[in-house]
Amino acid sequence: MTAPLYQYPTTTLLGRVVAKQRILAHVRATAKLRERLRDEVAQITWHAKLAHGTINLTGTQEVPELQVFVITLKGEDLHRDVLRAIDRAIPFPILFELHGTYGIRVTATYKRPSQTDPSQWVLDDHYASSDWLPADTPRQPLPTAIDLKQLYQQLLRSLLSTPARRGEALPDQLERLKALESLKKDADKLEKRLRNEKQFNRKVAINAELRSIREKIADYDT
Repeated sequence: MTAPLYQYPTTTLLGRVVAKQRILAHVRATAKLRERLRDEVAQITWHAKLAHGTINLTGTQEVPELQVFVITLKGEDLHRDVLRAIDRAIPFPILFELHGTYGIRVTATYKRPSQTDPSQWVLDDHYASSDWLPADTPRQPLPTAIDLKQLYQQLLRSLLSTPARRGEALPDQLERLKALESLKKDADKLEKRLRNEKQFNRKVAINAELRSIREKIADYDT
């Protein structure tokens, strides 16, 4: 989906290059992960730090700080395992900007402290992403927020394919979108079966099942 590129205040900018070995030192690095870091990533830059001292927004237990990382790619895209490795190595929520062949893509996953151990961070399975945007796309000011948690949620929601329902909390919105994604995959499989099915009675049964799933998709998607 198309989401805005944001202009981060100069008080938040760091521009610090992060060595790949520093990331690998904080995660269980498989040979495949090392290979992907080497082959897919040209540079990792800690671009900005959004915190009370840099942006004058109060931190919360869920979002004490928000980091922005720029990953300069060697090729067209980046494997999710690399993003998850960086997310696991940094104990704060992160918004990523991927700079590559096709321009700039913003991506992030919902990251929150564990309820059983607040020193540990839990990552959602799904990374929400913008479309690839031209590198010269004008940047917009950050949205207005009362604290860093609200800012983080607004930035995440700008990447989601379906808007929040009235009064819907972010975790509930994410669960709804997961269910929607699963239903769409089921619908795709049924459509393929329907195209390949030759027997009329089986086509009728598949059509009925497909119609039921499409009704659920319409319900989840609004």
